[in-house]
Amino acid sequence: MAGRIPQSFIDELLARADIVEIINARVPLKKTGRNFVARCPFHDEKTPSFSVSPNKQFYYCFGCGVSGSAIGFLMEYDHLTFPEAIETLAAHYGLTVPRENGAGREKDEAERQRLQALYRVNQEAAVFYAHQLRETVGRSAVEYLRRRGVDGKIARRYGVGYAPPEWEALCRRYDAQLLGEAGLAIAKEGRGHYDRFRDRIMFPIRNRRGQVLGFGGRTLGEQGPKYLNTPETPVFHKGREVYGLYEMLQSGGRPSRILVVEGYMDVIALAQQGIPYAVATLGTAATSDHVRLLFHHAGELVFCFDGDAAGRKAARRALEAVLPQLQAGRKVTFLWLPEEEDPDSLVRKEGARAFEERVRQAEPLSSYFFRGLSEGLDLSQMEDRAALLKQARPLLQRLPEGAFRQMMRARLKELAGSRDVETRTERNESIQRLPRLRQPRVEERVAALLVHHPRSFACLPDGFREAAKIGRHGELLAQLVLTLEMTPEINSTVLLEKFQANPHLSHLQELMSQEAFQSIEDPQRELLDAVTALNRKIDKLRLKALLGKAEREGLTQEEKAELLTLMGGSQGSPLLVDIQ
Repeated sequence: MAGRIPQSFIDELLARADIVEIINARVPLKKTGRNFVARCPFHDEKTPSFSVSPNKQFYYCFGCGVSGSAIGFLMEYDHLTFPEAIETLAAHYGLTVPRENGAGREKDEAERQRLQALYRVNQEAAVFYAHQLRETVGRSAVEYLRRRGVDGKIARRYGVGYAPPEWEALCRRYDAQLLGEAGLAIAKEGRGHYDRFRDRIMFPIRNRRGQVLGFGGRTLGEQGPKYLNTPETPVFHKGREVYGLYEMLQSGGRPSRILVVEGYMDVIALAQQGIPYAVATLGTAATSDHVRLLFHHAGELVFCFDGDAAGRKAARRALEAVLPQLQAGRKVTFLWLPEEEDPDSLVRKEGARAFEERVRQAEPLSSYFFRGLSEGLDLSQMEDRAALLKQARPLLQRLPEGAFRQMMRARLKELAGSRDVETRTERNESIQRLPRLRQPRVEERVAALLVHHPRSFACLPDGFREAAKIGRHGELLAQLVLTLEMTPEINSTVLLEKFQANPHLSHLQELMSQEAFQSIEDPQRELLDAVTALNRKIDKLRLKALLGKAEREGLTQEEKAELLTLMGGSQGSPLLVDIQ
């Protein structure tokens, strides 16, 4: 539905949401004191520096600085736009997102409409390609699919289609400019566009919500690359998405495992044989984004590779991507295929039962880790054991702290014949606490108290409010006071959301992360004390400036009166005698 989401609904949603519940469903959290911690899902780290505050409904990483509310987390972790994150959070709590109509659309609404237009034209193209497959023009594609054992039911389930060999079959029917933005058309050197995909079997790539993001196309002719993907667009990022995820989720409940293969036809052939839990990376090696996405839907990932050099290289990259994600309850295995076989050919040759037995017998990550790193080494030789240590140490550092990491280190000790596989840096880091932020200046202390305890705003003296609003105490406090004056009942989470597009956001997030302000027993008294200290600081700076001017060039009558006030009207001061 078009229209802007009312701010009041966003505020209500944030007030209702439990950020611990939302994040813990995606990244397992561990309670420490009043907060929860985990290893940061947005950067690789050895010790947990990702903190979630249930009181503030706020997350902050002391390592990379990422922070925000439940909405911000969904945007970052699930790769959602702001409206999509709102809709996802609202659906979790059984709420319907209202929309406001009117001409005053904000920038995010315009961006949402742009993305929706791209989703729409991709969907229109998917329908067009599917229709072409059923027409006479698609006969060669149908024959190819039949030879590969694909029937009409599976083809319809995966939305398989055909791009005819014409240069402008798609561009003649839909907005060519929009097709170009979606990566489906290419601009000519002069004017106009032509179709990117021609004479290809088309595989629509859909996200978890069923929206078509892009396409993969397999050529039926001799021209061009065998497989061609939609280029990167605002809605399609091949390093984040996988083929077949939507169809897998539609086939039943949460799968116990997900099989990660390399090709579109591998996914379809496995589904044809009754193995619906396969997905494919889109012509790239597995990334950390892929791993996070798939672990959200299953506790076990099985990576399927050829046993050749290319397969071993892809497996090593997959290993590096999954190591930081191996939290308790997650499992990764590696399935190696016989020479000259791929999942498509192998499942058609030996059937689903035999293939699934191979999946169940796949090599555990721990076994592959040490077997792969030891390949070509003679561990009876001291030099080769040292080489194993050199390769394994940085990889083991990427594992989350826990029993599995300890067991992997123990196994490395056995293989390398070393008593200690930890580096000095690792030992130091294992005993370090979360890094301390610098002590805030007095004006920052006022801002921090207002962010942590926004209801204390009511105790601020009128004179201070007016001075802050005109910028006497800096732009940050000016904007905070203006915001709190308009919404006096606001809480910390909603307050930070109002600063999402503000250049001071990161500064406020840093102040929010300082937990000492949360435990203050009497925040109003602390705030008034901080205001007094800030006024004293301002007065001292003004006094210094006036004294300097008095020495250099003299003061006006107004400045002399101000100076007397700042110095407490001490008539006996020699300096005051000089300037009067």
